[in-house]
Amino acid sequence: MSVVTDPIADFLSRIKNASRAAKTEALAPFSRIKAEIARILQEEGYVWSYEVVTPEGGKPTIKVKLKYQGRTPAITDVKRVSKPGLRQYVGSDEVPKVLGGLGISILSTPKGVMTGAKARRAKVGGELLAQIW
Repeated sequence: MSVVTDPIADFLSRIKNASRAAKTEALAPFSRIKAEIARILQEEGYVWSYEVVTPEGGKPTIKVKLKYQGRTPAITDVKRVSKPGLRQYVGSDEVPKVLGGLGISILSTPKGVMTGAKARRAKVGGELLAQIW
């Protein structure tokens, strides 16, 4: 069993790699923050759906069903911003726009995990987890 130092980066890499390999779904070990990120990706239209699968006697896994338009994946690229070695925090007025508004940023705020646009509207800052376009 390998130890993952950054589970969020691992989760995002699995989604990016699966979409580039034209897979229909990506699997990753379950955690609440990964489920929240998957929920945001579904709300924003980057994936069809996600579900938590628990095999009998096994550890829960999160299964993300990827979305395509023809053969083009909905997720072009993913960038992990805040890393365990260097956390990146932004105020509500500093939340970056991704590709001039074509992508989304995902923040972990005191009010929960949300997109950059929602954080700006709610006037909350937090840890800038990732950018997706």
